[in-house]
Amino acid sequence: MNSTAKFAPFAWVAGLIATNLTAQQAPFPVTSTLDDPTIAGRPVQLDAQGKLLPWPMPDNIGYSYSCHVLTQWTILWDQFNRQRLNYFYCCFDFDRATFEMAPDKHWVNSTGYLRAMSEGFIERLYPFTGDPRTLVFLQNFVDYELENGLTPAGYTWSQVPYSCANPGATRYSGWSNLGEDYIEPHVVGEDGYGYLRLYEMTGNTKYLRAAIRCADALVKNFKPGDEQNSPWPARCYARDGHAGGGAMTPYSANVIEPIMLFDELIRIDQGDVANYKAIREAAWGWFQEYPLANNVWVGYFEDTIASMANMNQVIPLEFARYVLLHPDKDPLWKEHAARLIDWVKTTPKWPKYIVHGALITTEQGNGTNFCCNSPNQCCDSHTARLAAVEAIYYAKTGDVAYKDAAFRSYNWVTYFQGLSRDAHAPFSGQWWFTDQFADGPRRMMDAFWAVPEWAPADESHLLGSSSVVTKICYGKGSVTYSTFDPQSTDVLRLDFKPDFIMANGRPLTQRQDLDGPGYTFDDSTRVLRIRHDDARDIDVQGSDGAAPPQYVTFDDPHLPAGTMLRNQYPSDVIDWGSNTWRINVPEGRFGTFNLAIADPKSPTADFRFYSPRIFVGVDAYNGGPSDATVTFSSPEMREMSFTIKPGTMQRLRTGWRDTSSIVTLQLRNGEGMRFDNLACLHE
Repeated sequence: MNSTAKFAPFAWVAGLIATNLTAQQAPFPVTSTLDDPTIAGRPVQLDAQGKLLPWPMPDNIGYSYSCHVLTQWTILWDQFNRQRLNYFYCCFDFDRATFEMAPDKHWVNSTGYLRAMSEGFIERLYPFTGDPRTLVFLQNFVDYELENGLTPAGYTWSQVPYSCANPGATRYSGWSNLGEDYIEPHVVGEDGYGYLRLYEMTGNTKYLRAAIRCADALVKNFKPGDEQNSPWPARCYARDGHAGGGAMTPYSANVIEPIMLFDELIRIDQGDVANYKAIREAAWGWFQEYPLANNVWVGYFEDTIASMANMNQVIPLEFARYVLLHPDKDPLWKEHAARLIDWVKTTPKWPKYIVHGALITTEQGNGTNFCCNSPNQCCDSHTARLAAVEAIYYAKTGDVAYKDAAFRSYNWVTYFQGLSRDAHAPFSGQWWFTDQFADGPRRMMDAFWAVPEWAPADESHLLGSSSVVTKICYGKGSVTYSTFDPQSTDVLRLDFKPDFIMANGRPLTQRQDLDGPGYTFDDSTRVLRIRHDDARDIDVQGSDGAAPPQYVTFDDPHLPAGTMLRNQYPSDVIDWGSNTWRINVPEGRFGTFNLAIADPKSPTADFRFYSPRIFVGVDAYNGGPSDATVTFSSPEMREMSFTIKPGTMQRLRTGWRDTSSIVTLQLRNGEGMRFDNLACLHE
């Protein structure tokens, strides 16, 4: 999202990388084919028709899609615990030998977008995983921003979040390249909505108060707007609201973020509801009269000066997503969503690419200058957004053409999970926290509840809800959860068949549709849809299914590449002995750190559980030239053997039901074997 570094052709950015500008200023085709053999340095996987399949397991959509979001979370959690790069830097790079990450200390920190996008990611990730650490991360992150990134009391824009900070600054007040002490009103709306949803997730009223402050400031500073001036400027000084001259600009089409904040406060009856309604309707009227009519989609990114010629795809696609999810807000929702999807896919403002049947879009342009570079190197979050809107359009209309388009674009996005040596941002080797670990993953997760069959088939997950989920617990043949709202429609995919479903202790009945409270269940896909109108606590119970295992990811806690494992890792889980196993860099089909046998020629290796556990299995990649065989054995259990073809990855599952104290691996042609996501559980 940090697009001045990416959008270098604009002359006003002093000192940026001029050597890269000439090629981008040449005329470009609106859509071109770029069927490279690799994406982000990873060999493409194609079906019989030459169309793109997902990475890293082309025959397993659910694994590949969930691996994408879980991999990004794994890296994010590791950085949170070690360096907290997300607090002070928006950009980072990593050493291509050690894969250690280091911040870019020279570029703007886009604090505002990262707050809101991180909330959106965690709002989806927490119910999908049930991992309470996701909430620890989000609250700690937002708390820091609230303590260090708000405007002073008494300002015209008072006690609202700054959108940017100088690189490495621990307190925020704007980016000195554009000015100091400024805010971006649409970010006030975006962050305010994120604060409000976090309040709904946690019940902590300080987030509600922060959201209300944002809404009140938007009400106070609203102006009617016209063709050249939006109701709130793209960027203005926080002290007095002045938006003239330099980087302070009067127009942004992005009023949908403030509207979302007003909508939610009105819905839950918090704050100055009467004024929220009035300003919401005025902003909606301006939006309908101008951007929606003339397609002037200008004024989103935090590190550019808005130009009326420079369009972006974020605002129209986020509006399309909004009306698809809330069709009651717009009687022409279907027409508007389809038109904006088409506009993004056909506009001559920036180039689009067809990569093995997947349509790839970048982020912005004016018809001559554009961002970004060749699509197989970067910018996956923007294509994830397009895919998400198309998937939701299919979910709402049943038009399979949109589903097929979303599928191919999402497949392309999966190649960017984790850390790849050959993926990088334009004009540099850096990455951005916003794109990689917040914006992209949140839109990737839209895939699951829009098309539940794309979620893992052998696990249970709550994929989406019309309400925020406040708590959730997964067990063997069991999912219990609570929602903020008593009225909600929820989508799950289960690894078991439900025997009964209770809402606040009362049974729900199976139905053919969800025209009333109850549930539907598809036996073939195991997709469960629940409607509850007057209950917050839902209990789903079945007689089969597997207990969710504990995963050892070899990233938590982080150990440098090449580290020889000695004794326990993680603490009280596994004893690896001494110098038998080592930590390996991301390579092959693994986007994060993984496990290798220290002596690649050794035919055997073993590990011991600190206390007996059931060894469920492990993900295995064969980087060798020939078929490899891995055999698991334990004194307490029968042997299980698997053959892994060269260049492929498999999720190996033992089927063991009893605990083991020691597990031995026997390998044939195992020199290139790598392992990750070791799964185990207590009896």
